[in-house]
Amino acid sequence: MDGKVTIEEHFALPETLGPGSSELHRRLQDFHGERIELMDRCGVAFAILSLNGPAVQAETQTAEAIDMARRANDLLAEEIGKSPGRLGGFAALPMQDPEAAICELERAVGELGLLGANVNGFSETVGPTTHLYYDRPEYRPFWAAIEKLEVPFYLHPRNPFFDDMPFFDEHPWLTYASWAYALETAMHALRLMCGGLFDDHPRLQMVLGHLGERIPFDLWRADNVLQKNPRGMPAKKTLRTYMQTNVHVSTSGQFHDPPLHLAIREMGVERVMFSIDYPYESMEQGSTWFDQAELSDADRLAIGRTNAVSLFGLEPS
Repeated sequence: MDGKVTIEEHFALPETLGPGSSELHRRLQDFHGERIELMDRCGVAFAILSLNGPAVQAETQTAEAIDMARRANDLLAEEIGKSPGRLGGFAALPMQDPEAAICELERAVGELGLLGANVNGFSETVGPTTHLYYDRPEYRPFWAAIEKLEVPFYLHPRNPFFDDMPFFDEHPWLTYASWAYALETAMHALRLMCGGLFDDHPRLQMVLGHLGERIPFDLWRADNVLQKNPRGMPAKKTLRTYMQTNVHVSTSGQFHDPPLHLAIREMGVERVMFSIDYPYESMEQGSTWFDQAELSDADRLAIGRTNAVSLFGLEPS
């Protein structure tokens, strides 16, 4: 399929490159060379880029987090300006300080033309609470700002802190994308849903990668248990309701038909969008799989292009 839009693709600042091969580092810092060549070859018309993780979220000093986010967003906007018809971007945000995050979000969207926010999970800070989750009361003004701007919020994975998770001991192969990313991100998303965020901000739209970080698989069971014994849960509606009205999922790094079909059945085809997770995943593999996936032509077009065009207010080319 030509004309695809992909929404979870990454770039890096020199200080956020992290572990990985020299080839990965090269691709993370390439905007207009091999990236565009691969997009052409794979039928990708437009890609929305975001800063790789954990980046800003791992910076414990708030001033440094604010500076890193600003520099990342300025660089991204500058590079988008060189390929405006092919690249868009998500803002990195210093969530260590909710007010600073609001200011940077408003600048990134209003002045730089970025399309929303991509935040790499919880944020680290100094003090008694070393990791900040965004269901905390101090983040409600931030969510109100997101809703007012009418831009999506992409909750991207990062590793959890393993000190209190002994089941990971001596099992490093289960960290990162194989298992820990989904565990951490699903829990964060569920905290937001169960905490009543979408009751207070019903127009808010959140995106989860990797076909929903395994939440769609357990929707029925979770709702069935919570309806019997909510234990004081603030949320007024079912998780299924939020997943079908406030959450979207992308196919990033999940190039397999059965979980795609499950997400469509549980959430609706209009809630699913194509993505690759380049350069951590292969653009060729992701595109070839999607082009051959068992889908109707209408569903392939919706997932591969028109859902993203609608959500992000893109100008079809």
